[in-house]
Amino acid sequence: MKPDLAEVHRRFPAAAEYLSGIYILHRDYGQAANARLSHWVGVSASAVTQALVRLKRLGLARQERYGSISLTPAGRTLAVQVLRRHYLLEHLLVRVLDYPWEKADREAMLLQNLISPELTEHLYRYLGSPQTCPHGNPMPGSPVEPGLLAAPRLSDAPVGRVLTILRITEEGEQVPSLLETCHARGVRPGARFRVDGKDRRTIRLAPRGGGRRVGIPLAMAWHIRWAASARRRSPESGS
Repeated sequence: MKPDLAEVHRRFPAAAEYLSGIYILHRDYGQAANARLSHWVGVSASAVTQALVRLKRLGLARQERYGSISLTPAGRTLAVQVLRRHYLLEHLLVRVLDYPWEKADREAMLLQNLISPELTEHLYRYLGSPQTCPHGNPMPGSPVEPGLLAAPRLSDAPVGRVLTILRITEEGEQVPSLLETCHARGVRPGARFRVDGKDRRTIRLAPRGGGRRVGIPLAMAWHIRWAASARRRSPESGS
């Protein structure tokens, strides 16, 4: 029987947040430990333990004693449904309703359990079958997913590198004020910068095409991924 997200939500209202968290931690780190899931959801270790008991009873998660948490096939199916709804709602908020990019994640979290599968598929078609969320994170199973997941961290970018911002990770979206900082400084998917300098606390970026240099704390830059950009040849080069 196909798992029903509405029924799971009725029986355990926080299930969607836990399932998507476990899925993303596995996707980005290869495993989901209790401590990292606790940090992700923003609850105590004992609350995570109790949540896992409920997810196991629902047949959605499993865990060896003191081992990594994993999703059952049913749990993975529901996690993918949650993420697709979340990403599509973010697009609806940002692109259609002109809602602030840096606030869309929080609102989508509130709405993701309220829409039907039919509306989810309608949004996917209406929005042009997006492959990522507005913050650059890939739709589960999309063709761009492997490349985006393997992209290097901005905190490791060398000085002098010309780069394009690809994504602010889902974990980064949970960091207080990170999205607001990125929005204020123009650091979002598609933006091009040259790494102008770096010290132990900050990476400094010069926007390509002009503009004021901006600084991003390395602790935040750790959650931002990039790809190398081709340097634009000057007209004097003759090519």
